[in-house]
This record gives sequence, structure tokens and C-alpha cells, in this order.
Amino acid sequence: MMPRPLLRQTFGLTYRKIPVLTIGRDIYCDTSLIIEALEYYFPEDAGFGTVYPRAKSLGGPGDGGKGVDWAYRSLVRGFASFWVDRPLFRTTTGLIPSTVWSTAFGADRSGLIGHKLDPEKLGAKIPENLSNLDLHLSLLEPMLKRRGEWVIPTATPSLADLSLYYQLRWGVDIAAGKGVYNLTAGGIGEGSVNGNVAEEVFNKERYPGVWDWFHAFEAYICTLPDPETVVDGNTLDWKDQLRSTPLLDTKDGTDILVPTPAGDYPSLDLQRGLQPGVVVSVAPDDTGRDDPTVGELVRIGVEEVVVRPVEKGEMDVRIHFPRLGFVVRVAEGSRL
Repeated sequence: MMPRPLLRQTFGLTYRKIPVLTIGRDIYCDTSLIIEALEYYFPEDAGFGTVYPRAKSLGGPGDGGKGVDWAYRSLVRGFASFWVDRPLFRTTTGLIPSTVWSTAFGADRSGLIGHKLDPEKLGAKIPENLSNLDLHLSLLEPMLKRRGEWVIPTATPSLADLSLYYQLRWGVDIAAGKGVYNLTAGGIGEGSVNGNVAEEVFNKERYPGVWDWFHAFEAYICTLPDPETVVDGNTLDWKDQLRSTPLLDTKDGTDILVPTPAGDYPSLDLQRGLQPGVVVSVAPDDTGRDDPTVGELVRIGVEEVVVRPVEKGEMDVRIHFPRLGFVVRVAEGSRL
């Protein structure tokens, strides 16, 4: 919820959504790009984990029983971005208790979406969204009906499992009123909803495959170490540490973009006036379009755009956005 003084004052970042990642003074917005940056700068071959584990060997006719590996990274990214983060997210959001929309959170989201939200009408749509959840679970069940398998046939969970799990976990919890105190900044009490409407369709009897996968993933996560450290931003010298951190360079020192399968295709962007030095606006293509980030274009590639914000914060930063789900346009009055 706006305002976000820590991000705005420190980095000049007016972006509304979460999450935001900083690697030094390079700021990455949106999960889809954050994942790719983490995978690139903290690779598996350097001892870090990965959300793109290798697929299990798949045997087939004529392969001598040795099996073959297959490239699935694109499939996983599409599953997370085009299914889970869009229609499934809209469905789970539709399970939010109607009382939430009567708080300051509801007023804020009205501004974010661009029209007034009616708590009574949204409450009346919960049965429709339950039907939509039932549809999503029905589509997922055949993939997960064999116990011990992940969404993609990998030895360990991938981004597909991670993205699907958090969306279902959040949807089930919010439908039961869990987390509403934080969601509304104290506007309504925690657990102020009777029962959990999501359980009507998401249960072991109706969808045993999804149910078993869901709890197997929870069990797997519990085996991992917790590297999180929570710090008090008001007392530690983290800003001084960031100021002394050089801007990020890629491994060969020639670019600041996360690599993509094909090289740049600048002629397409030049047709729209998108070249380094112009002032551009970057905004999501769904909600939050009225709060664009405006900045000088530093670099633009097939999947990523990098700007220096016009609204200066306390330190010089570069802000990275994915192009997937975002619109990049030359700002009015921009000069080359």
C-alpha cells in the first residue's frame, strides 16, 4: 500500500507491487525477473540452489534404455507467469472475505485497479470464484495424481511447484481469514471469518493428487535451511553499505542484462523511439498502471528494461523491470 517511503526516499522507486530485490544498487522488480537474476548471479554450479533442477531421465523407443533429458525451463516460466500469476491469482484473490474490501486496503485497491470496489458485490462473487478454483484444480489433478511426482518431472521441486504452492497456500489461508490483519494494516481482526470456503473444493477426497503434492511440497520445504535474516532498517548501516557497493556488472563485464537465448533485436525498439538516453515510463499492463516508474533508459533487451529513475532517491541506482507483463513507452516531452 502506498506510500512506500523506504523505497521512494532511498531509491526513487515509485513502483507499487511486490516483491522488490536489491543486488547492490541494482533494483529488480517482479518475481519473473527476480528469479532469472538470482539464477544467473547465484548459479547452481557455484554452490547455490536452483528453481530449475534437471528433469528426470525419460526413456523412449530407440534410446537404448538410457533415457533422454528435455528442456523445460520455458514451460516452467510460462506456467508460473501465464497460468499461476494471472488466472489462478485472480481466482484466489476472489476468495478474499468481503469485509476486507470495506477497509483502507479496499480503498487503496480501488485506486490501484482504477474503479471503485463494492464489498457486497465482491462477496456475492465468491461462489463463482470457488467454481473457478474447482476448474483450476481439475486441470492440475492429472499432472499430480501420481504420488511422489512434482509438477514437472524433476528430482526436486522447480519454480512450477513453488509458484503453484504459494498461490494455493495463500488462497486457502485468505479464504479462512488468515493474514487479513496484516493485509488491511489492522483494519480487521485476524481469523474474523467463520470456516474456510476453499475447503469445499480443495480437499483430499475431491483432488487427492493435488492434495498429496501440496503437503509433500510443504514437507520438502521444511527440510531446507532458513537463510533469512530480518534487520531493523532504522538502526543498521545498510544504506552506507549499499552506497559503497559498485553497480552490478555481468560476468564478462560487457552488459547489465540477464542473458537470453537470442541476442538483442534493437531495430524493433528503435521503431518506437526506445534507445538509451530517452526518458521512458514503465508500468504493469494490468493493475498499477497509474503509478509508472519514469526514468532514463539505460538498457533494453528482449526480456528486460533498465532505467535510472528521474525522481532521485538517496543513492544512485538502476531499476530493472521485466518486459513480460509491463509496458515501456517513451515519456511525454522526452529528449534524446
